[in-house]
Amino acid sequence: METARDRCVIVHYHEISLKRGNRPLFLRRLQQNLVRALEDLGAPRVTQLTGRIVLEPPPGADPEVVVERLRHVFGVANLALAERTGTSLEELKRGVDRVTQGRTFASFRITARRAFKTLPHTSVELNRELGAHVLGRHATRVDLEQSELNIHVEVLPGQAFVYGGRRPGPGGLPVGVSGTVAALLSGGIDSPVAAWRLMKRGCRVVFVHFHSVPYLPDDSIRKARDLAERLTRWQYYSRLSLVPFGEIQRSVVLAVPGPARVVIYRRLMMRIAEALGRRAGAAALVTGDSLGQVASQTLQNLACIEGAAGLPVLRPLIGMDKLEITAQAQVLGTFETSIEPDADCCTLFVPKHPGTRVSREEAAAMEARLDVAALVAQGVEGAREETIAFPPGSGPYPAKENREARAAGSRPR
Repeated sequence: METARDRCVIVHYHEISLKRGNRPLFLRRLQQNLVRALEDLGAPRVTQLTGRIVLEPPPGADPEVVVERLRHVFGVANLALAERTGTSLEELKRGVDRVTQGRTFASFRITARRAFKTLPHTSVELNRELGAHVLGRHATRVDLEQSELNIHVEVLPGQAFVYGGRRPGPGGLPVGVSGTVAALLSGGIDSPVAAWRLMKRGCRVVFVHFHSVPYLPDDSIRKARDLAERLTRWQYYSRLSLVPFGEIQRSVVLAVPGPARVVIYRRLMMRIAEALGRRAGAAALVTGDSLGQVASQTLQNLACIEGAAGLPVLRPLIGMDKLEITAQAQVLGTFETSIEPDADCCTLFVPKHPGTRVSREEAAAMEARLDVAALVAQGVEGAREETIAFPPGSGPYPAKENREARAAGSRPR
């Protein structure tokens, strides 16, 4: 007889299995993140098995909501709602019946994998026996190439799992295993995608947004919050620093010729973001730069801007064009927010013809006219920090998890 515990979510991972010495840490973090994603739904029961994680949904939780939440957990290659059964042929048949109950499918196949080698039936025999069982109960046919329903059967020591089709996860590495980075988050299309790509590589991302209130409306702040909230669905807890940049820009305008201003602005942003990032334990900065997309993103200007930072600058979009970046933003759901009209700090005090080849020597000469240290301190001290959590109401990561994340980020793999 089927019980509530017969229904479970079976989670497969891929890249984590290649990590050898770090695999236990990565799997522990993946399990923590799976539980965190469901925090407001209740406490699931999580079991680590060979090559897979089995999660029993919290009592009363909608299984479809659970699966959709878990599809946003980095490190998950694919997952499925499964029926847990015994390993005998009759029990497997009953599991197949539960998976196919109420379904109409023109074609199907059985994909059986037998990790339990002492089972009397081989994988081929299981495919044949279970396939014949389905044909005896449904008006359908076998199609091994393009089946409408693929019934997976995974036989392990003492138990088996039967499910009809896998749903893709995002892949990558669990958030928290690669340390922390600080992302410069504008209200545009590119920077949210860049931040997301670093999350996929296991980084926790803290966000730094520069605005020009009161010189400009606060639309860009609202957009930055909206984008950070959407991205927090992938890492569960975020810090957003809102930096007033208008007065700093005004100081630059009074001292720096028009063509070099954008580069000087961005060098100051790098310094401020680095100072704020270091407070959060960030080991690198992240930008949404794409080579040649705008004047500040020429090779020479990028080198000049990066020279102001003491931390490494990561540019995950550097070789992507606007169409590719836009397509990913649409998939993430950040595109519609990013294209809402606003006036961000990039539109304030910007010359009509910004320079495309500002050297480090030229930038240093321009900055000699400024009190750079005071301007950086002004930005850092004026920053307002906000926290965002998903699910809403959950808190920051425990101190132990933060220590593990920092250790993992500095450990060779």
